[in-house]
Amino acid sequence: MLRLVSLLPSLTEALCALGLVDELVGITHECDYPPAIQTKTVVTTTTLAHDLTSLEIEEQVQRQVQQEASLYGLDFAALQRLQPDIIFTQGLCEVCAVSETLVHALAAKLDPVPKVVAISPTSLAEVLTSIETIGRATGRGLMAQALLQQAQARIESVVMGARDLARPRVFGLEWLDPPYASGHWFPELVTKAGGTPWGVAGQPSQRAHWDEIAEFAPEVLVILPCGFSMERTWSEVAILRSQPHWSTLPAVRQNRVWVVDGNSYFNRPGPRLVDSLEILAQIIHPQPFAGLAKQGFQHWATAGMA
Repeated sequence: MLRLVSLLPSLTEALCALGLVDELVGITHECDYPPAIQTKTVVTTTTLAHDLTSLEIEEQVQRQVQQEASLYGLDFAALQRLQPDIIFTQGLCEVCAVSETLVHALAAKLDPVPKVVAISPTSLAEVLTSIETIGRATGRGLMAQALLQQAQARIESVVMGARDLARPRVFGLEWLDPPYASGHWFPELVTKAGGTPWGVAGQPSQRAHWDEIAEFAPEVLVILPCGFSMERTWSEVAILRSQPHWSTLPAVRQNRVWVVDGNSYFNRPGPRLVDSLEILAQIIHPQPFAGLAKQGFQHWATAGMA
């Protein structure tokens, strides 16, 4: 039986979706889904404190990036004990997970030396392809193809349902302070769900200024801070009221502001990115897609913010 280590929550989800829960022996400190992984060995650490505000986290990240200091570490001793056959990692974002360079360096010192598979999708299609890549690497190619067929059918259903609908301007706020516009696959999800996105699909998330956001005049605002649960987001979301132009945004005036579970869905390039598309479709077009998504999003008025 294969022994697998996953260094990203999305990869953990993909492996479990392929029926590899038993083969999965090591995970990250951020892996939280599905529940069956709770007893797995954690092989990563982080220098980021969890009790900081959005602005404090941003400042700490920028300091460590400037100093070329890693935000994450790997437990070499734990990896040696686990003796993985394959380590699944990523090369997309060194702020989000252990760097691919560090993984290769430590893997080369293990005995026996495991295979390292790096997954770095920047679009919905690449996320789906990565599941196929994981399936081939683990001997679950047929199961991966079945999962992809199911995902494609759900995606096509949303695209066809939104085809003839109006396309409101949609802004994804991926960080609260300072504001960042959600990138990579988010603009693509917006387009497929029947909206007009800020930004270009496939490009990284980028710093935005409130005057730029006001100029875009979003008609739908989706709040999805990277790494934050909805509860964590709600604890800080009130700071948005004090931002320039906030009260003038069409989305705010029309009460079309939503908080979503970005940590579980939108910011996690795994199987649940299709769920993210369905959540977005219901947010943008509530009536045509009523009941499509059951969880993962809450209206601004839920916390008395309207």
